[in-house]
Amino acid sequence: MNAFLAIIARDLRLATRRGGEAALTLGFFVVAITLFPFGVGPEPELLGRIAAGIIWVTALLAATVSFDRLFRADMDDGTLELLALQPLPLELVVLAKAISHWLLTGLAVTLLAPLMGLMLNLPGAAYGPLIAGLLLGTPALSLLGGIGAALVLGARRGGALIGLLVLPLFLPVLIFGISAVEATLIGMPLTPHLLILGALLAVALPVGSFGTAAALRLALE
Repeated sequence: MNAFLAIIARDLRLATRRGGEAALTLGFFVVAITLFPFGVGPEPELLGRIAAGIIWVTALLAATVSFDRLFRADMDDGTLELLALQPLPLELVVLAKAISHWLLTGLAVTLLAPLMGLMLNLPGAAYGPLIAGLLLGTPALSLLGGIGAALVLGARRGGALIGLLVLPLFLPVLIFGISAVEATLIGMPLTPHLLILGALLAVALPVGSFGTAAALRLALE
């Protein structure tokens, strides 16, 4: 457990020292959402109808932008090999790095989402489902995104390849995250959508951990 927490703390310290990586993800999230009113028009009613979809799609893309750095620095300086050789199973190493990635990106995006909702005229009743959905969905993105990040290690232009690999995996999270908000706005029950998001997170936990660990072992051979 100490080794597991140490990996999380190490990644957070490195991200704090570098600073720019987390800021880049959040900056992309904010700037991309800011551009939508210019593209679709400033009408408040129109923006309010599509606000949840805009926030979810942009959160998904912001997470994808950050995956290329998940393992690359550790691979370049040899840290990844040391992590693979330590007593802690590689699956738990992957889980620790996914948690640190979520704390730096997914949680930060979730905290910024209400502010972006205000800018897009998101209806008041939608804030609770939006935040609940992001809290359940963004950890699944971090877990599943690790698979793509591990598969492209050593490849040229890996960032573009990651998007092609992981975006199809993100579709169920995107669909039910937006559906949770829409269900609330039309008076339908919210619980089924959140339960499905929870189930997707439960599936992503072993799939992401074991799948990413297997891809990392291939990259290290």
